[in-house]
Amino acid sequence: MLHILRARLHQQYRTYPFPEKKPVLSQRYTGRPLIKGDGCVTDCSACAQVCPVGAISRSSAGKPVIDLGRCIFCHACEAACPAGLISFSSEFALATSNKEDLIVNSDKFNIASALPEEYKRLFGRSMKLRQVSAGGCNACEADCNVLNTPAFDLARFGIQFVASPRHADGLLITGPVTQNMKLALVKTYEALPSPKIVIATGACAISGGLFRDNPEVNNGVGDIVPVDLYIPGCPPNPWTILDGMLRLMGRI
Repeated sequence: MLHILRARLHQQYRTYPFPEKKPVLSQRYTGRPLIKGDGCVTDCSACAQVCPVGAISRSSAGKPVIDLGRCIFCHACEAACPAGLISFSSEFALATSNKEDLIVNSDKFNIASALPEEYKRLFGRSMKLRQVSAGGCNACEADCNVLNTPAFDLARFGIQFVASPRHADGLLITGPVTQNMKLALVKTYEALPSPKIVIATGACAISGGLFRDNPEVNNGVGDIVPVDLYIPGCPPNPWTILDGMLRLMGRI
């Protein structure tokens, strides 16, 4: 026991001072994509052709447009663009309140806003979530679990994952919502006491991800239950998930 206490004292305080201090991310981290304003070749569609999830289209002005709700941050478009218009920043704050805000066509990005005042009064200091893996690969689920470790210490913000939807304020959903999980998801949502919130976490939950348009999935949760927060990524970084939750609660 003495050795354990000595080791713990040697480790010192392990929780990162977020959001007061921006986290230090790996140099390999891939954040929000950036698209330069001009220089796109009119008849070029190299970026769209290499995108494995169909996340890239062209605007009426012929400029690349990236749907973060589908994007898996694979860098294929960045490598394929002959004009070098697409790059990926280290910005980890990616959550949005509306699905339309996930569309990136410039440097402007509408980050998630706080819940309405009547919801904020209830959930601003304490939010209990039931996590539902609706056919996910466990990558998003793993990054959600990481938030309970000492480095993140999710509970210090009053956010906790609970075992029953009847004890929860909302759902955190991962996975593309397979046909086998659709009814379970709907029943879980109905079991939540009102008012309730829904967080769609990861490309699969938002749009179906790599499994989009497969007959066995429902292309995410949007047409099944109403969504209050979209957290893109494949999987989203734990800091992205935490940042989105705190913005939803009005803590950032």
